[in-house]
Amino acid sequence: MADASFHDFPLHPALQKAITDTGFTSPTPIQAQTIPGILEGRDVMACAPTGTGKTAAFVLPALHKILSNPSQVKGHGPRVLVLTPTRELAEQIVATVRTFTTHARISSGLIIGGVSYQPQFKLLNNPLDLLVATPGRLIDHLRERKIDFRRVEMLVLDEADRMLDMGFLKPVETIIAALDKKPQTLLFSATFEQMVEKVAQRVLDNPVRAQLAAARGDSHKSITHKAFMADNTAHKQSLLQKLLREKDVAQAIIFTATKRNADRLAEQLEDSGFSVAALHGDMKQNARKRTLQGLHNGSLQVLVATDVAARGLDVKNLSHVFNYDLPNLPDDFTHRIGRTGRGGAVGIAISLVSPPDLPVLKDIEKRLGKNFAFESYPGLEPIHSEADFRKIIPTEAPPGRPVQKGRGGRPGGNFAGNRAPGERSSGGYSSRGNGEGRSERSTGNSYGPKREGGFGGKREGGFGGKREGGFGGKSGGPRREAASRPQRRTYGD
Repeated sequence: MADASFHDFPLHPALQKAITDTGFTSPTPIQAQTIPGILEGRDVMACAPTGTGKTAAFVLPALHKILSNPSQVKGHGPRVLVLTPTRELAEQIVATVRTFTTHARISSGLIIGGVSYQPQFKLLNNPLDLLVATPGRLIDHLRERKIDFRRVEMLVLDEADRMLDMGFLKPVETIIAALDKKPQTLLFSATFEQMVEKVAQRVLDNPVRAQLAAARGDSHKSITHKAFMADNTAHKQSLLQKLLREKDVAQAIIFTATKRNADRLAEQLEDSGFSVAALHGDMKQNARKRTLQGLHNGSLQVLVATDVAARGLDVKNLSHVFNYDLPNLPDDFTHRIGRTGRGGAVGIAISLVSPPDLPVLKDIEKRLGKNFAFESYPGLEPIHSEADFRKIIPTEAPPGRPVQKGRGGRPGGNFAGNRAPGERSSGGYSSRGNGEGRSERSTGNSYGPKREGGFGGKREGGFGGKREGGFGGKSGGPRREAASRPQRRTYGD
């Protein structure tokens, strides 16, 4: 739709008025390709990079459906159900809903983990038009029979790839199986991975497909990426502090692989005089909200976060993103750096790469279609040349990955490396071709708790196997169990 306008879409007048109030005139490419099909009632499978307007692409037609066509089914449950992987994304979607309903009366709600159950029980007992939820907490309400799915006409799976990465496949399967009939289903994802395609084949019926993901190595043109080699943890921390004190750093997010790393690094930076806070999945929702508010109002300069903040976070003055630990999944690298350089602004992404990061570095470079261009910081130059650095054989797993035995080092131990007298400990690796066969253990450390999210075991039922009930198999919803109270927080968010 060249030179398309929002007025070209047959949206409800109340929505058109709200769109005018926001100052939006032309839809983004992903909106132009998906909104017409959604308004026609078709399923949609859409792929686009972060920051391209995916949220409005499903929120606007969902609200149009609610405003234009009264429900024909008795009940008080939601007519539109949106599933998203993190609390921050869920809150962002609810904020978008409120932006576009300033001239309409629509009841919407939020179901997320990390907060009390009682207000959510009250919310679900009242009539709802649109519900945004994270899968884990919604499962808790489903098991206690607190949620009424009889009226669901539209199901949105937002950031589907991330939901699968975080291990939410089985909860999503359970929720879909509980629906009385197949709703119009919209699947939005930043990538079309193989598992996403498999899920789409099971839940979508002749969908409209829209794929706007940038070509490898061609995404985030507004972001300058820099990379520095770090000999060990101490060297990496010194580089980080020097870079954070650069004049062009307005606000920054530092990504770590684990919750423990995030907490520890935030404490170290606070001791060094930075205005800093940590953000990860173990925090209560109120604490997470206060932290994000500090970032938005400028009282925080630095946020140290796990990948819980890699999607859905939009901060206007965020000038820098640091990869203190490289992500284990190549696509998460794209989502992380996409927190800066948004809305036409420019941004800088900096990756600090130490020997344990080398295996994931290769995966990321393969995904991008190009190698990192390493730089040196004056006074903190690495011991090795880039060529020798890339030949290093790590003796411990990247942060957040399980230690693999039998790969040239003691499992769980610190780095092993060779050094000349007076040199900084190389830490975390052994070098190829030194001809000596000797190594010294570094005092540098690397934290290795389990990374947040990810699949923990064998998949059962639903998309990955035999489905019980729901629209994919025999009707009748999930198998009912005795009315015992479930263990809560089974799935996290």
